[in-house]
Amino acid sequence: MKATRLHLLRHGQVEGFENNRYNGQGDVRLTDLGRQQSAAFAGRFQYQQLSGIYSSDLYRCRVAADQIALLQQVQPDYRKELRELHIGDWQGQTWQQLQRDYPDLWQARLDDIVNVAPPGGESLLQMAERVRPVIKQIISAHEGGEIVMVAHGGVNRVILLDAIGAPLERLFHIEQDYGCHNIIDFYPDGIAVVKKLNG
Repeated sequence: MKATRLHLLRHGQVEGFENNRYNGQGDVRLTDLGRQQSAAFAGRFQYQQLSGIYSSDLYRCRVAADQIALLQQVQPDYRKELRELHIGDWQGQTWQQLQRDYPDLWQARLDDIVNVAPPGGESLLQMAERVRPVIKQIISAHEGGEIVMVAHGGVNRVILLDAIGAPLERLFHIEQDYGCHNIIDFYPDGIAVVKKLNG
């Protein structure tokens, strides 16, 4: 019973990372280190035969997917469904600004991260419901194969929590550093095993 192996990557470091800023679905650029991290992924997979390369359609993820594809016979498939949480009116703002300007909503979201959405954005549950069907579809399309997916911190955490059967409330119990590498094996019987976390 051969597993379908998902190499789940987070994009490289982004500009403004030092300010604890919500980038959401904004198309932020990568730092020099972020570009190096993206290029390093290509070398990591050059000797592996990938059956699929998938990526969020946002620039910070596409860079890594394109680098990996240079050494593969597979073209990246960019998916809008793999975008980061839509943060609405909070996009581009720092945590410090939000705590000052939206103190009640900030606290409400801390108290219920799953269901409380920022103004004009989506809740964590809504994002999970957007991501889950496409993950299921991708895994079933590559049964027994090896896939790379480049996505975002929030999206990756949802996929990893689902793999271990943990609730969405545990989102921040999993770290996802810039340029990290996770491995999940999905078996035909529906069992998922996390083989590598935040590598």
